[in-house]
Amino acid sequence: MDLPVMPPVLPMLAKPAKASVAFSPAAAEKLGGLAFEPKWDGFRCLVFKDGDEVELASRNTKPLTRYFPEVVEAMRAQLPERCVLDGEVFVAIGDRLQFEVLQERIHPAVSRVTRLSQETPAEYVAFDLLALGDESLLDLPYADRRARLEEALSGLAPVATTSEATGRSSRVHLTRITTDPVEAEGWFERFEGAGLDGVIAKPLTAAYEPNKRAMLKVKHERTADVVVAGYRLHKTSTDEKPLLGSLLLGLYDGGELQHIGVAASFTAARRAELVDQLAPLVCDIADHPWGRWQELLTANPDRVPGTQSRWSQGKDLSFVPLRPELVLEVGYDHMEGRRFRHTAQFKRWRPDRDPASCGYDQLEEPVSYDLSEVLSG
Repeated sequence: MDLPVMPPVLPMLAKPAKASVAFSPAAAEKLGGLAFEPKWDGFRCLVFKDGDEVELASRNTKPLTRYFPEVVEAMRAQLPERCVLDGEVFVAIGDRLQFEVLQERIHPAVSRVTRLSQETPAEYVAFDLLALGDESLLDLPYADRRARLEEALSGLAPVATTSEATGRSSRVHLTRITTDPVEAEGWFERFEGAGLDGVIAKPLTAAYEPNKRAMLKVKHERTADVVVAGYRLHKTSTDEKPLLGSLLLGLYDGGELQHIGVAASFTAARRAELVDQLAPLVCDIADHPWGRWQELLTANPDRVPGTQSRWSQGKDLSFVPLRPELVLEVGYDHMEGRRFRHTAQFKRWRPDRDPASCGYDQLEEPVSYDLSEVLSG
């Protein structure tokens, strides 16, 4: 492989921004104009293609090529002869992105990779062009890179067969963009129903800056009242000085306390205080609502506390069970199935809330949206 931009390359990153800032005329004026695009919920992936040679690299430059043979084959058929792209690998079931299903594609067994490539085929959405032919485009303004990307992918041909799992004939897509902040704000509200998790804003005049937070990302901000059901100790915790690592959170559903996620961002001093504060609630696992889950030794659909998966091999997943008597308000962005997609943020204690009243009915349900509509824009 001999390209003008060679791996490893760290992708350009985005810094968080509130919707009121990113969609304001002042932001566009300050940054020399902005282009907005959907924020895809997949694996960030840089593509290096030189003829039939195709390499996929993750956000931290690790190889992804072997895990997505169907994407590699599609790129051989659909992409220009020699190019370097920035984009995202995703898996969609029906008309919604499924990040958990995408995670299952990272597996050491070739037989399983092959089977999953047929059962849950991945797709690729491109949103930047770093090189084309013998030319590096890194120093060009984003507006010029986008124009070159649209030209380069204008003749995307469908792959040989339509996937029964997705119903789409193409596995390589070009993300839609707009320079209209009103339209972008509408995407922010609507596209979540297809599994997307926000909007990215890119300065039109900016060069491609690897590993720099030169873009803006707008994500949903929500709160929920959850039950504190236990905690894990921090990796630096000792017998002499126990430190809390993360709070295990739950919500009631049909009388059952379900695991919904964790809250984990605390100072060292606060980690010690929380261990002392929660000590009176420590109980025997046999008396805990999640006691029955301790018999499970492998991954399971609910990702219940204490159970292993290939993502957590070698990690201590034991937890300190607590009587579910405390309620906590947390901030979260969006859901992945029945759980918070990311770590929740501690907001405040809610002594006024009855734990039994904390259920899934308080969570916002995004309006359903057809992923094909997003891809066809």
